[in-house]
Formats: sequence, structure tokens, C-alpha cells
Amino acid sequence: MLRVNAPNDPSPPAAASAEPAETLRGALAGLLDGLPPTQAARAVDRLIANYRGTTPTDAPILRDRSDVAAYAAYRMPATFEAVAAALAGLAAAAPDGWTPDGHLDIGGGTGAAVWAARAVWPRPRPTTVLDWSQPALELGRELAAADGALRDSVRWERARIGTGPALGATGLVTISYVLKELTEADRAAVVDAAAEAATETVVVIEPGTPDGYARVIEARDRLIAAGLRIAAPCPHSAACPIVPGEDWCHFAARVSRSSLHRKVKGGSLAYEDEKFSYVAATRFRPAPAPSRIVRRPQIRKGQVLLDLCGPEVALTRTTVTKKHGSAYREARDAGWGDPWRLLPRG
Repeated sequence: MLRVNAPNDPSPPAAASAEPAETLRGALAGLLDGLPPTQAARAVDRLIANYRGTTPTDAPILRDRSDVAAYAAYRMPATFEAVAAALAGLAAAAPDGWTPDGHLDIGGGTGAAVWAARAVWPRPRPTTVLDWSQPALELGRELAAADGALRDSVRWERARIGTGPALGATGLVTISYVLKELTEADRAAVVDAAAEAATETVVVIEPGTPDGYARVIEARDRLIAAGLRIAAPCPHSAACPIVPGEDWCHFAARVSRSSLHRKVKGGSLAYEDEKFSYVAATRFRPAPAPSRIVRRPQIRKGQVLLDLCGPEVALTRTTVTKKHGSAYREARDAGWGDPWRLLPRG
């Protein structure tokens, strides 16, 4: 996962707890038992085609139990890590001791965002997952039964995303890996409804692709227009300085692959990197934002190159050398997505 503590910051990192991840991994382990390998492979292939396509769907992508089981094995570990990293970024920008008093997950499917919120803020809270795939909701409820707090605090409700009734007020609203499935009008309606429902914060997460980033920026603009402030990853609420079509802002979360995960995805490595884009917008005033490392640091002999997005609303490159002492050591340990407060001197 991304480190979210700033270099030389004495406060502990707002990283997600490993316990919910291990509980989720255990709950996922038996999902494909009894499902013929060819059927699981077909379901995964179809899901990959749908999620990599560019046309919004007019029916649930997850149609039945085999689809949902394949999806959970194929996508939940990566979605969990990406959402947990985004929520940890929000937690680092929130006032000390802040925790959401409730959680609404729009289009939450099998509940990866619910598990991620549990990892970042362990205390249970009233939570509702909305999705229009009943099989996904049923499996999400089944998986949540492995964690006592989630079993007792989460409601799973079927709803047509984008055209449903007004949402109830709650502290945290998440919309993760959902906007791609919606038309432009429905995307706008969902983000506007989330902003209206959120008493404290909205977090939107999309794949770390140019089009995923474009959807995040579109949501970011609507959230700002609704009166929210940007807390993460951007160090400002002004227009994004990245030129569309030339680059895009995205980050990476390391995902440990279980044997089940490797089997379903046909991979041999013990890990993969999930690329994602996100924005967290709040009604409270976030902590003063440092710059953000927006590319993988380039470590060279005696120096580290850091590409930064700063509060001055500009993209800059900073070179940190050995003569900068502790800053150089911090830069060598810094990761893509980390905040950066230290500035080289002399």
C-alpha cells in the first residue's frame, strides 16, 4: 500500500490495518470451490472485457453467482488495496482523531470499500452498500459475515445507481470503480447525490488510466462546485495543472496475490501493482497540504528526482542530493503518492 506519512513527520502513518485484509483473504479463499475451472475462466474473461471496454452498461455486469465469485476472486484484493490507500490519504488530511460516523458505499457490489474503511478506521459504524446486482450484494453479505463488526453494522440494499431516490445523510460516501459503468448524465447525478448526502466527505476512486483520471477530474469539479474542499491527493482545490491528453494523475497500491488470486488471474508473481486515480473532498478544513509525489521517484547515483504537484498549483521536479542530508535519505525511501514536505536547501 501507499505510505501516507510525510518525510520526517513524527506522527504515525495513516496506514490501513493488515487484519481486515487477512480476514477478507480468508473469506475469499473458498469462493471458487465447486465451480468448474472452465466456467470460472469464462466468467473472468467476460469481466475483463467489460471492465476494459468503454461503453457504459445498461444492465448489471455481475449477473449470477459464478460471475460474482469470479469477480470477487479477480478484483476484490486489488480494489480493497486501492480504496484503502485512498482512504488512508483522506485520514492523513483529516483532523486528529477524526473518524466517519457513517458510511454509504454507492455501487459497492461485494463490499471492497467497506472492508477498506474497516481497515483504515477499525471502529464499526452504520454502513449501507447500494448496488443493482443482487448476486453481488448477497455475496458481499456472505463475505462480511467473516468479520463480526461488518456482519452487524452493514446493510446491503439493491438500488438502480444514478436514478434512485435521494440518499440519506452520512459522514463518508465512497464511489469506487463505478463511474465507468454509467452514462455521463448518471455519473453527474451520482456525484451530485453523493455531495448532497455527505455531511463530511466524499471519496471517488477509478482505475489509474487516462479515462479513469478524466472521470475523477470530472467528479472533482462537481464536488468543488458543491462547496467541498479537496483533501487528497491534490494539495489544493484549484484546477488540476495536468494537461489532459498529455498526462494523467494516478498512483499505485501493491497487492499481495494469494494462490487463489494467481490461479484466477493466470499469473505467477506473488504481487501486482494496482494503478488507481482518486479524489477525496471534505466539508471540514483538511490539514495544510504538502506537495504530492506524482511519479515513481527516480533514484540515481547520489541524487533522487521527485516529480511534485504543489500547493502553488504547479507541477515541479525537485532534485534531492546527498548534500541535503536527511532530506536525501527521506527521498530515497519516499514512494509514489507520498506527501513531501521537505524542500532542499542550498
